Amino acid sequence: MMHALLEYYRCPIESTRLALRETLPAPRGFFRFGPDITCYGQCTLGEVARRPTETLRDSWEHVRVLQDVVELPFDLTEVVTSLRLEYYRDASSRAMRSMRRALRDVYYLLRPFMPLDVRIMAQRAYFSRRESIVFPRWPLDDTVDRLFQSVLSLLLQSAPEGRIPFIWFWPDGMSSCAVMTHDVETSAGLEFCPTLMDIDESWGIKSSFQIIPEGRYDVPFSLLSEMKRRGFEVNVHDLNHDGRLFRDRQLFLSRARKINEYAKLYGTNGFRAGAMYHKAAWIRDLDISYDMSIANSAQIEPQRGGCCTVMPFFNDKVLEIPLTTTQDWALFHVLRENSAELWKQEIRAIRAAHGLSSFITHPDYVMRKNRQAVYSELLRTLSDLRSSGDLWIAQPGELNQWWRQRAQMTLASHGNLWTVTGPGSERARIAYAKLVDGKVCYVVGRSASHWRRIEESTVKINYPLQVHGSSDGGSDVERKILTQ
Repeated sequence: MMHALLEYYRCPIESTRLALRETLPAPRGFFRFGPDITCYGQCTLGEVARRPTETLRDSWEHVRVLQDVVELPFDLTEVVTSLRLEYYRDASSRAMRSMRRALRDVYYLLRPFMPLDVRIMAQRAYFSRRESIVFPRWPLDDTVDRLFQSVLSLLLQSAPEGRIPFIWFWPDGMSSCAVMTHDVETSAGLEFCPTLMDIDESWGIKSSFQIIPEGRYDVPFSLLSEMKRRGFEVNVHDLNHDGRLFRDRQLFLSRARKINEYAKLYGTNGFRAGAMYHKAAWIRDLDISYDMSIANSAQIEPQRGGCCTVMPFFNDKVLEIPLTTTQDWALFHVLRENSAELWKQEIRAIRAAHGLSSFITHPDYVMRKNRQAVYSELLRTLSDLRSSGDLWIAQPGELNQWWRQRAQMTLASHGNLWTVTGPGSERARIAYAKLVDGKVCYVVGRSASHWRRIEESTVKINYPLQVHGSSDGGSDVERKILTQ
């Protein structure tokens, strides 16, 4: 019940007094929590919807806030897991899933013989319905994060001193995080990698390269050594990128053994599946530390769905680092955009949620000069935010290390003081959640020292959340910065 909330905030267990209001009925389905949070799972409402497009009953009115506990009409951890790992996709009919799988198999069978223009036309036709899909929202869905904040707002109503301490999401008090990754799909893209490293380095950014071990090109270990020598990261990208990795369980296990061998050979702990295909339960069979195969809102991905969060999360022993922005191939080919404006708007929305802006750009698609200019504009934006001291630009491996360290940290109470304990705690910051005008506000410490005689200064930053027709109506995000 409380596990997901404790893992997300790393707050004291006594601050998360949650309980089920009643026994949960068996059916799983869609329902609401408040006016705009779509949930999936079991709920004491009894009546849940099979599809998110149906009229969803609101479970908020079934919440009870008592003096020592908040009673919810659903299991928070079950609902969060169902969203993160896309269990809601099982609600679609078997016939629909079979049809999508058949279309995918036909596409990959014909793909080697299809000219690029034909492939682009097919992709545009397939993704043309994206704006009619109501859940997850496109281009960004932070349902999980807003669900946590809504539950936290209930807990804060009876919290001592009206606030709850927790370990801030990012090291050194950074407001948000960004990760740049490059999937190398062709031999031409492989040859362009040194140039792409030069471009990244010109903005002081070290990215990660995902390499396909078999089938697409010969992997020169001299290039992998150069990437590592220059401070870049190397990860395994599928096995042969034929779209069949998750087609059959036995086939997957056979390929997984090879993938694990290549991970050892490359000296990496990271993985991304081809075309972002995935089955969350199967990914756990890979001998990896982190995976990057699940998108936040996959309306422009071959596998529809999305994890509905802008934060990393654990899938058993594997850390999932979700893709939270539009891929470059979708930007250039499907949306036919030739600017970095959508990327910038996504960054603003993610930063408003203090989340992770993770990117996939392919050396195969940014070789043209005009696209290099668009990509450089993205890097300029990230570099400027880092220079302002408000953005942590990390490699996937660095993010994995931090998130695992944070998961082992605890808050220790010493009277009216709090300190963070555990490996890596010197970079941790204590934060407080509090209610301001009925909304959850985070108060972040500027140093790792304890909290005493702290004066608060308020900085208001306007982050428009309306991105290409997807709107939250816009809002002022209030961030409290503490000075000592």
